Amino acid sequence: MPDLHTRRSPDFIIIIVIMMLLTLGVVMVYSASAAYSLHKFGDSFFYAKRQLLFAGVGVFLMFLVSKMDAKLFRLWAKPLLIICFILLVMVLIPGLGILRNGARSWLGIGAFSIQPSEFTKLAVIFFLARYLSRRAGEIQTLRYGMMYPLGIAGSAFALIMMQPDLGTGTVMMGTAIVLIYIAGARMKYLAALMGLGMAGFAGLVLAAPYRIKRITAFLDPWQDPLNAGYQIIQSLFAIGPGGLMGLGLGMSRQKHLYLPEPHTDFIFSILAEELGFIGAGTAIILFAILIWRGIRVAITLPDMFFSLIAAGVTGMIAIQAVINIGVVSGAFPVTGITLPFLSYGGSSLTLTLVAVGILLNLSRYTDG
Repeated sequence: MPDLHTRRSPDFIIIIVIMMLLTLGVVMVYSASAAYSLHKFGDSFFYAKRQLLFAGVGVFLMFLVSKMDAKLFRLWAKPLLIICFILLVMVLIPGLGILRNGARSWLGIGAFSIQPSEFTKLAVIFFLARYLSRRAGEIQTLRYGMMYPLGIAGSAFALIMMQPDLGTGTVMMGTAIVLIYIAGARMKYLAALMGLGMAGFAGLVLAAPYRIKRITAFLDPWQDPLNAGYQIIQSLFAIGPGGLMGLGLGMSRQKHLYLPEPHTDFIFSILAEELGFIGAGTAIILFAILIWRGIRVAITLPDMFFSLIAAGVTGMIAIQAVINIGVVSGAFPVTGITLPFLSYGGSSLTLTLVAVGILLNLSRYTDG
């Protein structure tokens, strides 16, 4: 492993952007969930208080991980993946896995639960970075550059699909393909992979009637405005009236039990409705800055393993943000993917902040 030049402090711009996104997220979770929380729990701050707790724990872990010895990341790669595979199997066992919204994706006791598929995304990044950096001279071969790494990622994807959770699986596989491409795989193999992936995705859609309804609703939500197309129609009803300046913080109409999941998957719709184009554009700019700094870290690291981890973390956040914003604006079919740092969710927020902590850690070793 090359000698690493250590900076005295991590990337300060990443820290500022994350704090701004988290602050915006807590405010918007409260605004988007207040009516629903009051209706269901009698406490308008129910989700906001939990989101603030998750954010606090996540920020603590982010700074803790940012100060660790980065050389430990190499040692964690294989054990972390094995643990995640065990958890993915456990979550499928009735009595162990918790069923929510038709998906058996959680493990936990009482009010505390974790979503193993979220942590598997990071585990796959670590393992592929370790594998691809060790096989740098063989990446352009079909066997070592494509079949083996995709076999590992595909196995995790299969377990996640058994829950089922197409959204998380899509982000994980997209990140894996980004890493394989960056590592130097041949374009003809990647092109063939994209063809197989599209065929496989079509098969997954055809295998589940509710996914077919999501596709038809994406193409024309007004064909079934009270069922399959309802969510995207209500999302557009939220985004449209926002205009340039928005209706004002707390003034959303759609959050009053019209738009399903206003504080999770569709929080960007409420953001656009209340804060308008300026607020939505600011959030997108913050994500763009974060992605830019992540790419900068990845290309200036002297070690391929660390560089691939930084690229994987950045790619994971970018893919998830693009898909979520695309879904709520009607550009993509509904997939059930949260918006990083803004949407309500303990496992997702904590995992993403830990991933950013890893990125901050690696930013201390860059050449630039």
